[in-house]
Amino acid sequence: MSSSPRRLGAVAAPARSRTAPGDAANLTASVPESGHSAGACDGRLVRAFDLLGKRWNGLILGTLRDRRAGFAELRRAMAPITDSMLSERLAELVEAGLVDRTVTDTRPPGVIYALTDAGTAILPVLEQLACWAADNLG
Repeated sequence: MSSSPRRLGAVAAPARSRTAPGDAANLTASVPESGHSAGACDGRLVRAFDLLGKRWNGLILGTLRDRRAGFAELRRAMAPITDSMLSERLAELVEAGLVDRTVTDTRPPGVIYALTDAGTAILPVLEQLACWAADNLG
């Protein structure tokens, strides 16, 4: 990474087409044929960004990267998040299969969250996205 700041306008942007922003043609026009339909690729990206684009979800996954954590520990790691928002986001990530929720046999019962194999598999993609953002978004 260079030490000089990058400007967003430093590289010429590709010409914009007249298709709608959500049009699958925008996402797949330069993708080599892979046997997937344009609509299917678009739908998968929409589902991925609907989940991963929500505030806090990336931070939750990052917090669980190296360890399992209870609700209170996650709450402390993400200071301004409310309990209800954390609970909602965790439920979404559990339902999506990225996070595992285990109830402990302690008194009082506790809950431990950990990444599933699918949750671990998304981490390199999130790292690449973070690098791209650092290089291109300032």
